[in-house]
Amino acid sequence: MTLGTTTRASVLAGAFLMGASLVSGCTSTTGGTATPVASSPAASSAPTADVPKVASPLDASKYENDPCGLVPKDELSRLKYVDPGEPRLNDGSVENEAGPNCGWKIKGEGISLLVTLATGNRDRGGGGLAGIQADYERPKGVTKFLERAPDVEGYPAIYWDTRDRRSSGNCSMAVGIADDLAVYVIAGGYEGQQDSCDAAQGAAAGIVRTLKGA
Repeated sequence: MTLGTTTRASVLAGAFLMGASLVSGCTSTTGGTATPVASSPAASSAPTADVPKVASPLDASKYENDPCGLVPKDELSRLKYVDPGEPRLNDGSVENEAGPNCGWKIKGEGISLLVTLATGNRDRGGGGLAGIQADYERPKGVTKFLERAPDVEGYPAIYWDTRDRRSSGNCSMAVGIADDLAVYVIAGGYEGQQDSCDAAQGAAAGIVRTLKGA
């Protein structure tokens, strides 16, 4: 099981949106300019709970070719994303190794949203929240920060990253929609933890509602 590789791919999936080429880790955004961030030391505290099971798995198969359709239009409007999302499907490139994704930007503000349906990680045996947890526990894993997040519409969620970047306005979430499948949501370029994670949580809630058929 190549959890390190697949989790790194999920981080790299955000590179096109932030406008940086990454070797390891996510990007940070200052004034709209992204720079690579090296891996940081492991988080000082372990996750507070074991990986929760997903009681009612959601079928996301119809969105494998339409990742932009995962986030409802009313939620995108609330978050002020008025331009169409940029989809990237599974084409064998490293940016899409984690799975099909879609990115949105707010022009002139350096604010962005990236959603990844992590079917690639699932298919390689490193899917779901358990795959991120396993990478976090590996000495050489890419995931150095991991924390339980509030459930999203009844589905388990975590905050995770190469380091905790929420205070700088970059919030990365994963929502388990099946034991072996998660949706990753990255909100970047915001003012701080509150607004970036509010954006990520709002998009994640919209995704779950979409998958529930609401």
